[in-house]
Amino acid sequence: MLDATEWLSDAHIQRDYQLLEEQLQTTDPTLAARTRLVDPSLSHLLRHMAPQDARDTLQSIYNQNDAPADFLFLPVNNGTPTTPGTHWSLLLVDRRKPETRLAYHYDSLQREGYNDVPAKQLAGLLNATLAPARMPRQSNDYDCGVFVLDGTWALAGRLLDGERPDHEPLHLDNLVADRQALQDRLTRRLPHEEEPRQLLDHEPASPPMVAFEPGELRQLLDDEPASPPRGALLGMGSFRSWP
Repeated sequence: MLDATEWLSDAHIQRDYQLLEEQLQTTDPTLAARTRLVDPSLSHLLRHMAPQDARDTLQSIYNQNDAPADFLFLPVNNGTPTTPGTHWSLLLVDRRKPETRLAYHYDSLQREGYNDVPAKQLAGLLNATLAPARMPRQSNDYDCGVFVLDGTWALAGRLLDGERPDHEPLHLDNLVADRQALQDRLTRRLPHEEEPRQLLDHEPASPPMVAFEPGELRQLLDDEPASPPRGALLGMGSFRSWP
């Protein structure tokens, strides 16, 4: 499922996002409808698409629900179309005020600048101003993806509690990346599943990245807008503890 020092792939991240989305829909359907947990493969592809294709893809993301997309969570990876990535970070985009959209960047290795360029590219595509937000520094070379996921759960929990990044970012100074908790979450069964999913059994943890042509991507969005099939981004890798 997820080993003690395994780097997270986009499959791990997307699975945990599906679990969080289901929890949000159960706990606060209104907030869930106004929140987008963006598939990491789509987040990556946006940076490498032609501008018009990127805009069309964003509109597909924004229009998944009837409610406006106020908050977007986008995993950021520094991979390229030809080179697998080495680091994950997180953007939380606040779109409530179109004239002052902000993209808060949470990076457990921010001082090293691994994801400064891809984060800036994504913020530009979203017409948002990039703003750094604090989170603890990772103490190893494999937990950045865990920080992204636990940071997403922590931020979603604060949004549920009514907090908003109105005057400053929702900093995550006290975040603890809990790999064991993530391992436990990934074994959970979603309501439509007959038995717990054995994620990534018989699949490599770090498969080569799959690139989609714009036409293929549009077809994926048309067929399954909430959960398109995953590519394979690499990343090195606390959360609100819902039951």
